[in-house]
Amino acid sequence: MADDIELIGACELIKDRLYFATLRSKPKSTANTHYFCTDDEFIYENFYADFGPLNLAMLYRYSCKLNKKLKSFTLTRKRIVHYTSFDQRKRANAAVLIAAYAVSIAFYLPLSAGKEVRDASFGNCTYNLTILDCLQGIRKALQHGFFDFETFDVDEYEHYERVENGDFNWIVPGKFLAFSGPHPKSKIENGYPLHAPEAYFPYFRKHNITTVVRLNKKIYDAKRFTDAGFDHYDLFFVDGSTPNDVITRRFLHICESTDGAVAVHCKAGLGRTGTLIGCYLMKHYHFTAAETIAWIRVCRPGSIIGPQQLFLEERQAAMWMQGDMQRSQPRGVSHLISSMDDLTLRPTHTSITTSSPAGILRSHSTDRLQEVRAAHNPALGPVH
Repeated sequence: MADDIELIGACELIKDRLYFATLRSKPKSTANTHYFCTDDEFIYENFYADFGPLNLAMLYRYSCKLNKKLKSFTLTRKRIVHYTSFDQRKRANAAVLIAAYAVSIAFYLPLSAGKEVRDASFGNCTYNLTILDCLQGIRKALQHGFFDFETFDVDEYEHYERVENGDFNWIVPGKFLAFSGPHPKSKIENGYPLHAPEAYFPYFRKHNITTVVRLNKKIYDAKRFTDAGFDHYDLFFVDGSTPNDVITRRFLHICESTDGAVAVHCKAGLGRTGTLIGCYLMKHYHFTAAETIAWIRVCRPGSIIGPQQLFLEERQAAMWMQGDMQRSQPRGVSHLISSMDDLTLRPTHTSITTSSPAGILRSHSTDRLQEVRAAHNPALGPVH
């Protein structure tokens, strides 16, 4: 067949049915083969020099698109080829999409090379995340039930990730919500929507969020959350830095002690927030640091920045060991030991400050990152 030439070097995902190819020019579909491309449909919106992975909504919409093609009566006897260009970024986006689809249907696409994914920091990237890391993170999340194609509400995801609607994302459904830090009043300031604590109350109550953890400086009064029935903790550490052992231990204890879900925020809900949630994923779900960074960025693009990436890499072994020890002990014993480590921990009164470690790489400012995030989501009104 003439069109077999286009498939030379293509990756076959489903025998005689689904292929992935990198082509220099746009091919024409034939009687035997259907070609399609998503290079200009699913695009990563960067904050600075960061790149990928594409967010959860895009992975979902792509999977629906491909499922529709595979089930189409008119394409029943045709080979379906997702093709992409030689542009590194477009190729990487396309590879993540089809490979994530393959992972979700229990296929495995080996991608050990290609465009690396990087963080949303200024300057040179100090930690490279590969496409394979992203796939492994997605696979691990699927294994633990963090994502289900049958129940995922893509419209809700896209609604609440918008700055004007709250700027929040579930990292672990029913357990961790990452969100941008509240302000004293809900208002539009310089075209940027700001939300007061009260704006979040209806959603938090509906989704059994019982605890709020603040990691940035005090902008709003914590009593506004506690008076409404939420537990509130302050675990401050410097923007762009990494948490010390005391903060990490106390954060884990808070999350392990609550029966409800935990909403975590810093300034933009990206760097510090993603870092501590990442520690929990490594301890309780045995994610690697790379899988952790990948999954959190799929859920909330721009998360975990600069030295925070290397921090998770360095903490991986310790988190695994702590998790293994806790799971091997009777529940009462492990809870007692954890409680003894944090006898002074109290809602609303815990305030831990740290100074920036000497020589730390301050490779970004989440203040500016939040402004860029807002620029991608024009202000339309208050949280609903």
